Amino acid sequence: MESEETPTETSPPPSGPAPVRTLARPVEDELIEKKSRFLAQLHPVSSTEEADALLRAARAAHPGARHHCSALVLSEQATGSGPVQRSNDDGEPSGTAGMPILQALLHADLTDTLAIVVRWFGGVKLGAGGLVRAYTAAVEQALDGAPLLERVQRSEIALEVPFTDVGLAENAVRHWADVHGAAAEVHATEYAEAGARLRLLIDPALAEDLDQDVAAWSQGRFVPREIGRRSADVPVPPSTPR
Repeated sequence: MESEETPTETSPPPSGPAPVRTLARPVEDELIEKKSRFLAQLHPVSSTEEADALLRAARAAHPGARHHCSALVLSEQATGSGPVQRSNDDGEPSGTAGMPILQALLHADLTDTLAIVVRWFGGVKLGAGGLVRAYTAAVEQALDGAPLLERVQRSEIALEVPFTDVGLAENAVRHWADVHGAAAEVHATEYAEAGARLRLLIDPALAEDLDQDVAAWSQGRFVPREIGRRSADVPVPPSTPR
């Protein structure tokens, strides 16, 4: 009979310069190790409630599996309080499943991510070291080539123009944003009685470049201004090392 364990809570590591990433969509992969089958399911999540529901769904979908081990990483942005990291061995020897899964997520700089590894025992014992390697490899294999988003800081920029210049302004800022790719985005155009406000999300390092571009095409009539900062998720190119 499968035994239940209390999820292990761990303290988040110190913050550093590593990029913060999450999955663009759920992914699934399978690993066979000495006749044991390991099915890794990785999900982007935004709350513990969503993660718990996905874990219940995995148990319901694979009732014949011996273990449904898991790890969860949530950012402060997702929880609204503090970051969350937790892992569950679900009947495997302590520290041989949940923690390796969690470490694989952290090593990939992932947040707001749930990893579930479902194991069917194949009749050959793997030992503690073998279990650690297998659960780690199952997550790493699922992550290999998975579509990722990188969480970055963006400046929110407002550019106010009269109605007579809306077409010119929109064409100019969209061209500028296209040149800078994922580092810049025209977020919205808002209309009011006096004219329009174009809102952009840009890499803070591009603020001076945008100022110069606007000054050039508007002949100095318009000046972008920062109205706030926010985080945004941008695609990670497949070739980017992880």
